[in-house]
Amino acid sequence: MKSTNHYFKPLGLLLLLCLIPLCAFSQNVTVKGIVKDALGESVIGASVVEKGTTNGIITGLDGDFTLQVKKDAVLVISFIGYVTQEVKAGTAPLNITLQEDSKTLEEVVVIGYGTAKRSDVTGSISSMRGDDLRAVQTGNISSALQGRVAGVDMSQTSSRPGASMQIRVRGTRSLNASNDPLVVLDGIPFAGSLSDINPNDIKSLDILKDASSTAIYGSRGANGVIMVTTHKGYTEQKAQISYNGYFGIKDAQEYPMMNGKEFAALRKAAGKYTNGIDESDDMDTNWQDLFYQTGIVSSHDVSVSGGGKANNYSFGLGYYHEEGVVPTQQYNRLSLRGSLDQEVGKYIKVGFVTNNTYNVTEGGNIGLYGTLSLSPLVNPKNEDGTWKRTVKMATDEQYIYPKEVLEGIEDLWVQEDKAFGSYNNVYGEVKIPGIEGLKYRANLGLNFRMSNGGSFKGQGINEVNPNTTSSASISNSLTTNWTIENLVTYDRTFAKKHRVNAVAMYSAEQTTYNKSAVSARDIPAGYFQYYNLGHANGEITVNPSNQAYQQTGLMSWMGRAMYSYDDKYMASVTFRADASSRLAPGHKWHTYPAISLGWNIAKEAFWKDLLPIVDQLKLRVGYGETSNQSVDPYKTLGLLSTRPYNFGPDTYATGYYVSELPNTNLGWEYSTTYNYGLDFSFLNHRIYGTFEYYVQDTKDVLLSVNLPSTAGVGSYMANIGSTQNKGFELSLNGVILENVNGWSWDVGVNIYANRNKLKSLASGADRDETNWWFKGHPIDVIYDYEKIGLWQENEKELMDILEPGGNAGMIKVKYTGEYDANGKPTRSIGPDDRQIISLEPKFQGGFNTRVAYKDFDLSIVGAFKSGGTLISTLYSSSGYLNMMTGRRGNVKVDYWTPENTGAKYPKPGGIEQSDNPKYGSTLGYFDASYLKIRTITLGYNVPKDWLNRFGINSLRVYATVQNPFVFFSPYYDESGCDPEPNSYGNENQAVTGNLKSRLLIIGTNSPSTRNYLVGLNLTF
Repeated sequence: MKSTNHYFKPLGLLLLLCLIPLCAFSQNVTVKGIVKDALGESVIGASVVEKGTTNGIITGLDGDFTLQVKKDAVLVISFIGYVTQEVKAGTAPLNITLQEDSKTLEEVVVIGYGTAKRSDVTGSISSMRGDDLRAVQTGNISSALQGRVAGVDMSQTSSRPGASMQIRVRGTRSLNASNDPLVVLDGIPFAGSLSDINPNDIKSLDILKDASSTAIYGSRGANGVIMVTTHKGYTEQKAQISYNGYFGIKDAQEYPMMNGKEFAALRKAAGKYTNGIDESDDMDTNWQDLFYQTGIVSSHDVSVSGGGKANNYSFGLGYYHEEGVVPTQQYNRLSLRGSLDQEVGKYIKVGFVTNNTYNVTEGGNIGLYGTLSLSPLVNPKNEDGTWKRTVKMATDEQYIYPKEVLEGIEDLWVQEDKAFGSYNNVYGEVKIPGIEGLKYRANLGLNFRMSNGGSFKGQGINEVNPNTTSSASISNSLTTNWTIENLVTYDRTFAKKHRVNAVAMYSAEQTTYNKSAVSARDIPAGYFQYYNLGHANGEITVNPSNQAYQQTGLMSWMGRAMYSYDDKYMASVTFRADASSRLAPGHKWHTYPAISLGWNIAKEAFWKDLLPIVDQLKLRVGYGETSNQSVDPYKTLGLLSTRPYNFGPDTYATGYYVSELPNTNLGWEYSTTYNYGLDFSFLNHRIYGTFEYYVQDTKDVLLSVNLPSTAGVGSYMANIGSTQNKGFELSLNGVILENVNGWSWDVGVNIYANRNKLKSLASGADRDETNWWFKGHPIDVIYDYEKIGLWQENEKELMDILEPGGNAGMIKVKYTGEYDANGKPTRSIGPDDRQIISLEPKFQGGFNTRVAYKDFDLSIVGAFKSGGTLISTLYSSSGYLNMMTGRRGNVKVDYWTPENTGAKYPKPGGIEQSDNPKYGSTLGYFDASYLKIRTITLGYNVPKDWLNRFGINSLRVYATVQNPFVFFSPYYDESGCDPEPNSYGNENQAVTGNLKSRLLIIGTNSPSTRNYLVGLNLTF
């Protein structure tokens, strides 16, 4: 048998070779098909190649193709940003849907009124996938973005549940107008807050940073644009149900207050106060331990998505619940989202997206100062074990409310805010027959947001006098907004190398806002709370300052053209004109030009020898102009205020006076930006990143100008002043291991620095000390004395000159005056010695890494900051918790004594200023540096072969710890507290007028927490 086969093999091979031409001729077929993406949009320029050959074609404007191939050939369909598919050829037309590739999703970005390949982008755009965003589990997407995007600073403004964050894209530009970026949700400017958006609904997030990118949004793009895209279904997808949920607990990180022994020693060293009635040196009461509770956080989201040949849909329901460590503080959010896209025939497509949220925030009335200021020497309970109502310290009597007490009065001390928002976008799109690549689209945005706030404090609650009258208040606001956009787009590729994309738009929008508030005293019964103030027995107040009505409008024209040749040379030109109702006649319109260019150097022939090492190198340069009209409406008209007059026992009248002058020349505040960028990747995209440098100048800055008292009017709004921001950004990512024996390892880091400067002020002035604004310095500074140490016994001669009447151990501040011939100061320390102290860090950024072994993965996300100044009112005089006298509870500090002269903090009971150590404000300034691990997550993906038995597509379980470690932070080393701010400068401190409200500080807000979460992601 073997010998026979041996003879037949050559004969069979010869026969096969003879038949090849006939087979090839008889089995060639023409294959037709259409390639679409998951949203049903045509994929233009997708590659369709017969596998194993060079025979191929790219798809046309409608995603269609026609190709002759062998009868049983396999087609390979690919497009950047999507998973490559292989489809067997046949005689029937093919409908191919490309799915997004999670590894290259960042290659397709949202650019404003459209999308583009990353390789075609010439402006500065940072992108993040929703999955990467959710690596930090939080109820607010801005919190998840902290330290994740170069050039975007997300700063905490409150540590209470449900709080929003301050977002700054490439620094602060304006003095009086808004510095917040524009948020665009699914293509329509968003009228709500980022906290209204459920993070689990987000598919991707793109941040437009430079003016060449943001000019397309004109007057609203000066502070950057955040493009949020939510999930949609896929065409020809079976219905898919997903559940994402987690549950966790939160532990408070206590503020570092003195214990009983330490406080007794401080009081003795100060020698000013003796124990009060309820105090004893034998007591050691930890008031924070009696006050805090274990916080809880949970999130549950269910969604269903799918689609047919001509449509796709997605609907989701989410619930988020967070209880703070401060009793009664909690936040609840219910969200409902839906989207539908439907093709109607060959040329028409319609659809809608709706996002709805209802949230309730409670417990904003409970502060920490009352608890932290209590003496640890106080016995909080009576002899029978019941809680005392008030306690008497050295000179103060104070109401106490441990968590057990708060639980008993939770219906008598109420504060809550309820808000409902509905944000909707309806669109219709028509492809123009006979003109390839041309289509018209109309977007209609309809937004509605209302809020209702109420507070109630029963008789004697949080008051020393148990007969103090009860009080209540309500507030209501309603915001409605509509937007209409008419867009014409033309997108076509010529000769496979010339791609043209053009868009023109006319849009109009109007926003109406109404607010009212009422307060009352002496509520008849506790169960009334704040629900019927008309029954109050006491005064009912309608304060004119708390009522408002505003209506504003914006009309715009826009055009943009993008051109790309052979993926080598790119150009983008944008022109937009806006008219705002907020500004004065003759100044309402402003135009915004922008241009940017790109050069893919790595596509050039001379780069071939370097391709194995440097496989991408793209140079970008852009210039653009944007503006800011975010001043309060009617500033051009001035402002009248009311004042009641008494003309006798029964005769009253209301008078009106001018409190702000009108300005008929009020116009736009505008910014010009130059941006230079370099995109690169090495070693077959194993290492890739972006470097950018920018310079942004803002002119005609909107500024409230103070007038002298002789004018009879306090101020007026004008276009006076200029500012500048310039800086660099570096984002670097690397794939260290890629499935090597089951191991994978990815890393990423971003670092950026921004330098902010005030270039000019009103009337050519160099400084505005009232507002802490100084020419040549950043907008946000501290204007105060600079602590350089403590006075010592051997410096008495010098101290007598600079600090007459001072004492050893008091704070020594910097002297800037002159010296006489003997080298002695010529005067004492005074207001002229105050310093301008910058808050700006040298640089900051973040990092992330993910290590995976087979089905297990470990990820870490962190952030860092180097330099700058951190303000903590826990230590400064405005907090009244570092009084150094023993009058009230004191933060734990190392203070000066004759035996401890090297201490950082002054002598207890020394020279005072407003019940605090003289220059006590300087004790609250710290180096703002830190390196913080924000989250560590360990996850496990259940193997698919096991899940398939139960009809489950995917199942992932994970455990997360948040805020576990802080390194290299002088403030953390001093206090053990989180070095991130938690309040504005006029909040959460005993005296709120010493710092400017725009500054971010660490105040006695809800303490930072360490969170422990477990969760799962399920799809079936």
